[in-house]
Amino acid sequence: MILQDKVVAVAGAGPGLGREIAAVALRDGARVVLGARTEAKLESLAKDLDSAGERVAWAQLDVNDSGRCEAFAATAVERFGGLDAVVQVAALDSVFGTIESQTPDDWRRVLDANVVGTMNVARAAAPHLKSRGGGSIVLIGSQAMFLAPQMHQIAYGASKGAILAAMRHMVEELGPDRIRVNMVIPTWMWGPPVELYVKWQAKERDVSEQDVIDEITANMPLGEIPADEDVAEAVGFFCSDRSRMVTGETLLVNAGEIIR
Repeated sequence: MILQDKVVAVAGAGPGLGREIAAVALRDGARVVLGARTEAKLESLAKDLDSAGERVAWAQLDVNDSGRCEAFAATAVERFGGLDAVVQVAALDSVFGTIESQTPDDWRRVLDANVVGTMNVARAAAPHLKSRGGGSIVLIGSQAMFLAPQMHQIAYGASKGAILAAMRHMVEELGPDRIRVNMVIPTWMWGPPVELYVKWQAKERDVSEQDVIDEITANMPLGEIPADEDVAEAVGFFCSDRSRMVTGETLLVNAGEIIR
């Protein structure tokens, strides 16, 4: 139970990675605060994860709203007495395009949500982590920082690269308060969004779903698309005291697709 008695806040607790991170944290002994835009979905997810409501709390969250971010972090203190780790999953990843096709408004929307939004979450969490004598901020990156994916997302990739740069500054600033800042970098994640993509591509191109999966895993030596749960396990490690001397690190969960 590597997270026994820890309080973990998950910003962006949707049906995919966010849910799995919360589930891993609960399994490993933590109490969890869920944050997302839609109250009804949050309430449903909280009941699904903990029907008794004893170890899960939730707060409506918009990462573009600094006040909402502060209320989200405060919920951990109000319900469970403190905050030990915050995981920033929330991101705008549905804007596609190249340098020629992305408009200034596209860039602003992506950078506001992914860069400014991430800093809003981290800034809101920092005082509460300090009051606990330290803790962990876990960011979610993307391989789009390093290489162009099959679907062009230049603004998204740039935004994740900016978060990586900001992480290095936070490491120096927050380290003296025993706050660690690390990033987990997934590739494709087998969960609801990728499952839908595989089904769509198979139907669109009149090929089998396995054909699409084989294309995705062609450069993965382990030969399998990592699942949301696999990425969540790495996040759980960074939230735990097992990583107490690890900060400023990036961990690829990508079945060996790229090596850095």
